[in-house]
Amino acid sequence: MLAFPKANIMGQSTPIIKIRATVIGADKQPIVGAEVKGSDENAKVVTTDAVGKFSIDVPKNDVISIVAKGFVIKYITATEQVSEIALTPAINREKVRVAFRDVDKQDILGGVSSVNVTELLPKNYFTYPLADMEALIPGFNGNSNWGMGNYLFMIDGVPREIGNVAPTEIEQIVFLKGANAVALYGSRAAKGVVNIITKRGVSGKNRFDLRINNGINTPKATPRYLGSAEYMSLYNEARRNDGLTNLYSDLDIYNYASGTNKYRYPNIDFYSPEYLKSAYGSYDATAEISGGNERVKYYTNLGYAKTSSLLNFGEAKNNNSSDRLNFRGNIDVNLNEYITFNADATAIFFTGRGVNANFWNSATTIRPNRFSPLIPIDLVEKEDEASQVFIKNSNNIIDGKYLLGGTQLDQTNPLATIYSGGNNQYANRQFQFNTGIKADLRNVLKGLTFKSAFAVDYATEYSLSYNYTYATYAPTWNRYSGTDLISSLTVYNQDSRSGTQNVSGNRYRQTIALSGQFNYDRTFNSNHNLSAILLLNGFQQSESAIYHRTSNANLGFLASYNYKQKYYADLSAAYIHSAKLPQSNRQALSPSVSVGWRISEEAFLKNANKIDDLKLTASASILNTDLDINNYFLYQGIYTGAGQWYGWKDGTGIQATESRRGDNPNMTFPKREEITVGFEGSFFKKFLTLNGNFFINKISGNIIQAAVLFPSYFTTGFPVSSFIPFVNYNDDKRVGFDFGASMNRKSGSVNWTMGLNATYYEATASKRAELFENPYQNRQGKPLDAMWGLQSLGLFQTKEEIVSSPTQTFGQVKPGDIKYKDQNGDGIIDTRDEVYLGRGGWFGSPLTLGLNFTAEWKKLTFFALGVGRFGGNAMRSNSYFWIDAEDKYSEVVRDRWTEETKATAKFPRLTTLVSDNNFRSSDFWMYKTNRFDLTKVQVSYDLSNLLKMKSFVRELGVYVSGFNLLTIAENRELLELNVGSAPQTRMFNLGVKALF
Repeated sequence: MLAFPKANIMGQSTPIIKIRATVIGADKQPIVGAEVKGSDENAKVVTTDAVGKFSIDVPKNDVISIVAKGFVIKYITATEQVSEIALTPAINREKVRVAFRDVDKQDILGGVSSVNVTELLPKNYFTYPLADMEALIPGFNGNSNWGMGNYLFMIDGVPREIGNVAPTEIEQIVFLKGANAVALYGSRAAKGVVNIITKRGVSGKNRFDLRINNGINTPKATPRYLGSAEYMSLYNEARRNDGLTNLYSDLDIYNYASGTNKYRYPNIDFYSPEYLKSAYGSYDATAEISGGNERVKYYTNLGYAKTSSLLNFGEAKNNNSSDRLNFRGNIDVNLNEYITFNADATAIFFTGRGVNANFWNSATTIRPNRFSPLIPIDLVEKEDEASQVFIKNSNNIIDGKYLLGGTQLDQTNPLATIYSGGNNQYANRQFQFNTGIKADLRNVLKGLTFKSAFAVDYATEYSLSYNYTYATYAPTWNRYSGTDLISSLTVYNQDSRSGTQNVSGNRYRQTIALSGQFNYDRTFNSNHNLSAILLLNGFQQSESAIYHRTSNANLGFLASYNYKQKYYADLSAAYIHSAKLPQSNRQALSPSVSVGWRISEEAFLKNANKIDDLKLTASASILNTDLDINNYFLYQGIYTGAGQWYGWKDGTGIQATESRRGDNPNMTFPKREEITVGFEGSFFKKFLTLNGNFFINKISGNIIQAAVLFPSYFTTGFPVSSFIPFVNYNDDKRVGFDFGASMNRKSGSVNWTMGLNATYYEATASKRAELFENPYQNRQGKPLDAMWGLQSLGLFQTKEEIVSSPTQTFGQVKPGDIKYKDQNGDGIIDTRDEVYLGRGGWFGSPLTLGLNFTAEWKKLTFFALGVGRFGGNAMRSNSYFWIDAEDKYSEVVRDRWTEETKATAKFPRLTTLVSDNNFRSSDFWMYKTNRFDLTKVQVSYDLSNLLKMKSFVRELGVYVSGFNLLTIAENRELLELNVGSAPQTRMFNLGVKALF
């Protein structure tokens, strides 16, 4: 008879039994990294290996738990050997990294959304970490959580920049939206947190993942400017409108229109193939190595990415690109059964190469007939000895055929600079180090652990450039026997290359972050789950040329309890500190309380076969914050000795001491006060999952310096003095909701998932210090992103209409100029007639909708994302639309007002003067930004079954994807148009991924 070893449990000797088995999922595939342990908290924990196997010694009849992320916990009784244990997928078993702890997704009490990037990336290749996240989760609208703006972005719990991480390095992205979710982070997180958690190694067989992508980027739209002849004709018209004579003759216009000699009669088109490619490439490659054992686990990521540009001439042809090289190493070490630590390091090298001119800005300003960028050498008369000397001595012969063109007014110009003005290189270097230690203190108190983390980041940047001078040439043209020749050249400047490399833009930033916490996590009687955190947390960032460091320091406390995952209560608080406040008010307490009720576990719903799970949540919070305090020492008065001199009878004088700002020793923190209610659940046997949150929050006590709050004698006109202090006064209010729905179904051999996410909010200036003559101009009660301007009544048609209308005070007005509404009836159009026009959506569109769809058939996967943004407006206020004086003419002027087109005109009359009346904020220039974008489509195919050498290449897949494919909008052409910057692009990508 086999004799088992004995274990002493509760005074009795119990035999030890060895359990060996393989853990598999519902798809019969082995589950790697599942945790197996006995019921005793001191029991050793083992994990399944690369093929799902484990071996563990436990007391006979003990209850063994098997836990794997995303699967139901399995319990077995250690009575006999088993060969295979099957786990089934579960909803919300995934762990989510919330503030300073990992929590089962099913136990989160609202205000938190997360994306599992390791599951997303195989079907959705993307390069920007937050790309299209609004299509995958609710509450994030692309640039803010719940429209709050200015969220704290962190990587592994350390404040960092979004460019410090690539999607291939990420395991999870967590969006902490609710005040209850961010309270422990302190003041700097009061408007939400986006926390990225990077990948870590898993014990088992080593993995080597390789991914390679090659993309082609094509412009969606480019600005359309008028050619030389049309510009000249319309410029003449503008002069006639101003009572001036034509500048260009009909013969001039004919010659420019004929195109017979583009050097004598230039027609510069910045968006032609002469300067731009039809597309440019982008490439990236990533190698990931991970693995380890029970003692040491490691993860390494090495990536390289390169992007070129559309420019296709001069120095820009070879020197306009960016390169990013990154390395990440994460190591976890179990020193013994009580102590573990991690050591992580990241290095990022970014280099951008460019030219010493802003091509895209120049494209909006340089008129097409201004000068010829290139002067052909073969058209210079051979007999012109002076010009031939210029040619012989020139250091900048372009393509062996051209000199650089210019005029007295264009002695240097961006096109010539791109050809011969040198180049520059921008370098950014990021070095990040973080380490942590975790100690199990169960020998002191069961369930007690201590954890600390420390991080130091260094970032440096600088620019190197070669700045060359060059000569430009203005030709004098003559025509001989029907042939245009250059009879002489006028030279401006001279060619010079010093070889000196210039250094500029030196800047550094250092971040130091530190946290230490005691965690208590214990379950009593299998029903009462209690956890608590006592926390010290802080970080400090220092930057060159900035005197004060950006700091965040707080103590934190959390007590969390749930009964059978049915009734929940969380209490958290942070005691914060800020040097931006007076010394007596630099500390404050930020409390938050949350409750939850899994109502589906109640008797009246427990047997409802249509409800799988349903949980209701609510929270109330008051967070103190210094985020919107823009500077230090605002509470102090300012006195200056650089005031006025006062003369006396004898001619002498003294210098005055003047007050420029008053003291406010009672200044306090602004507060985010918030109430939220939410729900989440699954229905119809997990076919449908829903979640949502409704929130009301107010940021009260924002700090302002407003004269209307104080008597007039607090300020004086001469000498200039002010005793007005900064005070807590303005309030902002936000009301909104987010909602998410997901449907999962198998139709025949196709598995498909469809998700819908929505975020809507209204942000209002609920309290303002203001004194307007007319109530309709009050900002209080209006949206925070309110757009203000005049209401237009069309275009003036006749002089008589101008005379009979209210007097417009913004410069000279003629027929064809914009007519405005007199809001206050005083017979004068001025700034007192400006009214609220609409929401600008500056914190994100008021309504954001996101759609995602996945369909899997055998080894083929189809994935698509779409994002809709509704409720915002914008103003056509850039140089493409506000055209006067010497501005370049875009195609919009074709719809200008003239006597012949007055009935259909959509653009004011042309003028060569500055038109303050026409080009100012008004609804004449407004347009709606409502849009729906098909942002992503990807088709992936798994080739693994075709492999004959699976021992070497274990998995292989290919995919094709398209980015920014389609925009559906009333004003699509406006929304897709970039003026003064590189065009928006579509990208088509081919990728390969392999596992070795």
